[in-house]
Amino acid sequence: MAYFKVIGGPNAGQILQIKEPRCVLGRHPDCDIPIDHLDTSRHHAQVVLVGGGFFLEDLHSRNGTWLNGERIGARERLNDGDSIRISESVYEFCRTPSRSPAKATTSVLVEEREGAAEVRAVIPCDPSSPHDPGRSVPLMRAVIHALSEIAQSLRKRLALDEVFPQVLDSLFKIFPAAEQGFIMFRGEDGALVPRCVKVREPGSGQEVRVSTTIVNRVMDSQQAILSADAAGDFRFKASESLVQAPIRSVMCAPLIDADGSTFGALQIDTLNYRGRFREDDLHVFVAVATQASIAVDNAHLHEMALQQREIERDLELADQIQRSFLPSGPPLVAGYRFFDYYHPASYVGGDYYHYLPLPDGRLAIVVADVVGHGLAAAMLTAKLAAEVRYQLLTDGRPAGAVARLNASLSATMGENHFITLVLVVLDPKSGRLTVVNAGHPPPLICLPGGEAAEIGIRESGFPLGVAKDVGYEECSLQVPRRGLVVVYTDGIREAINAEREIYGLTRLCQRLQAASGDPQQVGQGIVDDVRQFIANNPQADDMCLVCFQRE
Repeated sequence: MAYFKVIGGPNAGQILQIKEPRCVLGRHPDCDIPIDHLDTSRHHAQVVLVGGGFFLEDLHSRNGTWLNGERIGARERLNDGDSIRISESVYEFCRTPSRSPAKATTSVLVEEREGAAEVRAVIPCDPSSPHDPGRSVPLMRAVIHALSEIAQSLRKRLALDEVFPQVLDSLFKIFPAAEQGFIMFRGEDGALVPRCVKVREPGSGQEVRVSTTIVNRVMDSQQAILSADAAGDFRFKASESLVQAPIRSVMCAPLIDADGSTFGALQIDTLNYRGRFREDDLHVFVAVATQASIAVDNAHLHEMALQQREIERDLELADQIQRSFLPSGPPLVAGYRFFDYYHPASYVGGDYYHYLPLPDGRLAIVVADVVGHGLAAAMLTAKLAAEVRYQLLTDGRPAGAVARLNASLSATMGENHFITLVLVVLDPKSGRLTVVNAGHPPPLICLPGGEAAEIGIRESGFPLGVAKDVGYEECSLQVPRRGLVVVYTDGIREAINAEREIYGLTRLCQRLQAASGDPQQVGQGIVDDVRQFIANNPQADDMCLVCFQRE
């Protein structure tokens, strides 16, 4: 029997039993371990029990499955303690549910100076194993109560503006002598920025004293500091701010994220000589700082998750809008059968295809590829969709329409942007085909029992947007009975597998020649062959394919 311990993501802390002999993880409700995240495929991955061992296998997911930081290709054996990441969820594989990750330990540097005497010690910061076995019972109770209160309170707070005051409020309850406290972050420019400040008596006009010397030392060394008399402490004699603001006693601890990086510091101090902090106090303070680090880290992750969710919603909307530019289905043309396929490499893509009936009874088939993919490519695709319809209905000559389209797009497209496009105009009655190519992979034609051949290689012109005043040539041919025409984007021909091999034109033609004449079977066969070729390798470019056959 084996388990997953959720160590990262929305359900952190849960223990999930792995169903035997097959346990499927994914977004679909019928999965054994459901993962409710848009980056997760419906059936994303599975764990299988084979010969007494457990193996992890990716189910051709969109964003991959990661084992110990490496994306898996083939089936991989799972060992106790292995880390599995799917989208934002992280699991630890274990044979027994009691297994838990090793606790990270931190050291605290304690230095205290009174007159000529100086005491130095390095002590562990784990509050569960106190340094001093003779600690007072009230202090131990304060530790347990404080940590329990902070843990319960911070668990309910996912906004940073709520986390910071709660941390300082808890510290002021634990240390009655504390007169002020603050939390500081280091900004992108390296400057220290106060994020939350608290004073014992808010209305007293008390001025908050901040020593960047102490804070910088703590953050750079990742060690907490206790000073009984900071103004006279030899470590900080160069600090003018401490001389001007005679802090009697101070505790400062770093805030460290899950990656081990210091992002801030937590400090409290007092002018009360009798209430100066001691070594036992530092144990409690470090425990609170550790809990605060986790809470702040979680709040950061929550804010990032909210931002990511907003981005995903925008991308989903962009995908819906972009797909509205595409045909709802193949056209119904007497004597012809059609098949089309479109799949972007990310949420939104730069490939585009459309069927446009012309006034004289001809059918225009447009397939285009905007350079790149993502939102920028999607915006150009939207502009292309509007322009191509206008130009085709304005100019009935295919070459003239593409030339006008290029002039219009060149006037508004920025540098390093271009569009490859192929326009195929079919006369259904005569079977006459006219092709205009603007830097796009040439269409293929396959005759019954013959070889596949490219159409109009010599007549191919510049991509749209490269040069404003250029002309384009037409290529015409007759489509025979049972002749099959394939128009595609380079995401099909240039698909790459894990060995960095390219699918290529030769394999595409061979697949086309070996398939039956039905465009549905031919088109789906090409798509399945490309998918099988790239296997677990992520899709590198958008894919678009249009097939039609004259019956």
